Amino acid sequence: MNHPHWEHFPHEADIGIRGIGHTLGEAFEQAALAMTAAITDPQQVKALEMVSIICQAPDDELLLIDWLNALVYEMATRKLLFSHFEIQLQDHSISARAFGEAMSKTRHHMAVEVKGATYTALHVGQTPNGEWVAQCVIDV
Repeated sequence: MNHPHWEHFPHEADIGIRGIGHTLGEAFEQAALAMTAAITDPQQVKALEMVSIICQAPDDELLLIDWLNALVYEMATRKLLFSHFEIQLQDHSISARAFGEAMSKTRHHMAVEVKGATYTALHVGQTPNGEWVAQCVIDV
């Protein structure tokens, strides 16, 4: 089994993001990191501020959308970028802490603005080798 990681996948007009991890929580964390990576290099974002986020949904796929859209909301309203996430998952609920810093056009070289997570290519599940995958397309 590989170490937790994220990746982008091709989509016609927007950007596909995918988080992969040993647990569902790691996959959600990596999906959030993939979303940050669509905006800027996550390694350039310092974990200086913390924001608490709570989400609940009827299933894991809808929970992923709610989670990512909660992050988009926090980025937009607080003018923050996030680079580190701590997630507690239980019964389709997330209690999380997102760490990041204020957006800086000169330091972060932002490529796109994420408008939100969509239901396109939405999938949350386990692979045959036991890894968890959490993916969707983000609207940019």
